[in-house]
Amino acid sequence: MANVDATTKSAFDRAEEIKLLANEAFKANKYTQAIDLYSQAINENSQNAVYWANRALAHTKLEEYGSAIQDATKAIEIDPKYSKGYYRRGAAYLAMGKLKEALKDFQQVKKISPNDPDAAKKLKECEKAVLKLKFEEAIAVQDSDRRSIADAIDFHSIDVEPQYTGARIDGEVVTLEFVKKMIDDFKNQKCLHKRYAYQIVLQAREMLRAMPSLVDITVRDGDHFTVCGDIHGQFYDLLNIFKLNGLPSEENPYLFNGDFVDRGSFSLEVILTLFAFKCMSPSAIYLARGNHESKNMNKIYGFEGEVRSKLSETFVELFAEVFCCLPLAHVINDKVFVVHGGLFSVDGVKLSDIRAIDRFCEPPEEGLMCELLWSDPQPHLGRGPSKRGVGLSFGEDVTKRFLQENNLDLVVRSHEVKDEGYEIEHDGRLITVFSAPNYCDQMGNKGAFLRFKAPDMKPDIVTFSAVPHPDVKPMAYANNFLRMFS
Repeated sequence: MANVDATTKSAFDRAEEIKLLANEAFKANKYTQAIDLYSQAINENSQNAVYWANRALAHTKLEEYGSAIQDATKAIEIDPKYSKGYYRRGAAYLAMGKLKEALKDFQQVKKISPNDPDAAKKLKECEKAVLKLKFEEAIAVQDSDRRSIADAIDFHSIDVEPQYTGARIDGEVVTLEFVKKMIDDFKNQKCLHKRYAYQIVLQAREMLRAMPSLVDITVRDGDHFTVCGDIHGQFYDLLNIFKLNGLPSEENPYLFNGDFVDRGSFSLEVILTLFAFKCMSPSAIYLARGNHESKNMNKIYGFEGEVRSKLSETFVELFAEVFCCLPLAHVINDKVFVVHGGLFSVDGVKLSDIRAIDRFCEPPEEGLMCELLWSDPQPHLGRGPSKRGVGLSFGEDVTKRFLQENNLDLVVRSHEVKDEGYEIEHDGRLITVFSAPNYCDQMGNKGAFLRFKAPDMKPDIVTFSAVPHPDVKPMAYANNFLRMFS
């Protein structure tokens, strides 16, 4: 018997030692490493709620909210009086915009720790957020009945004050001179006059609305084409991409693959710059929708608050409308399929099925459109649940079949921070590209973009590091409640 106890004890001791290493990795922002180590601790001792709750927090840091909820739930099962389990799960629900579920968990935290002032404060904020949500739901107009906000705006009737010294658009045409002046003003943290902001966003809306849900791009032999991943409001890093690779033009075209906004606190500058280039020259820049080009995400992760602070409430509605016009995927030279998230929960999806998606809406919680925006690759074959709690995970076999059935060579997607700014998976058939270096000022990752040259269309990968930006923290405009957790 003593022998068994010794074995058990040594497993418990090993688990504790591994947990301490995991905590160190977590403190160093090495969240993937922390998850691996917490998993090893759990293998040694699966009945310790702390390991599960700590791993849940590390998943949250990597935006793997589905996995965080699973781990926190396991911690609660092991110890129903462990307040951190509810706390971690509540925070993950919150990050997904599931406020009502979050509220239940924070009520439990308060019940277990009635004298904890921090728990009381967070519960109060959560109650406020749920009340606000209920009020918004009550006054919301059905999409089918909603009048377009764009149709109600006449930017020509807005006067520009004589003391305004910023960039100006002469007449109807957005020129390169204007875009350069606007970028310079943004660099110096000056605002664009709302007349010109309206003009850019409305013109971009017209162009995007006219495009199909799946856009075909042709690159002539000898010419090149650049694909960028998530920018997430990191305006100064966007300018660095242009410095390294040239401004967008007919001869130097770009595709930005979604998640232009949120998290970084210069999202408005990013989106106005990208939209202005689109207005200047439609074939110089292509834009795809990401999961963050949606009302639900913008409400939580900062874009809505930033637009309200820098422009107005009308612009909040206008951007929400324009984001619903963004195409969902691109195919370059009939070879490269580019999409923000990933592939599908069913086999046999053809490019024609993607073309047929009616995309002019907020992203649904399931189906092809949701999966295009939210899915992630996984290292093993087949399909699995999403670590994010939305979409799914898909294996190399799924990628290979999709490419074969559609006569394509490569999937390029974004959506996930990568240490080197990119990752090649699925036997070279899938590349993740992420263009926000030192994401949220804390991940220490590089950014990357891909340059394709026709006719062979093999990707040339360029990586780069973060550049300094003015002292405005990421998430500065985010939902007050979410900021309490970051």
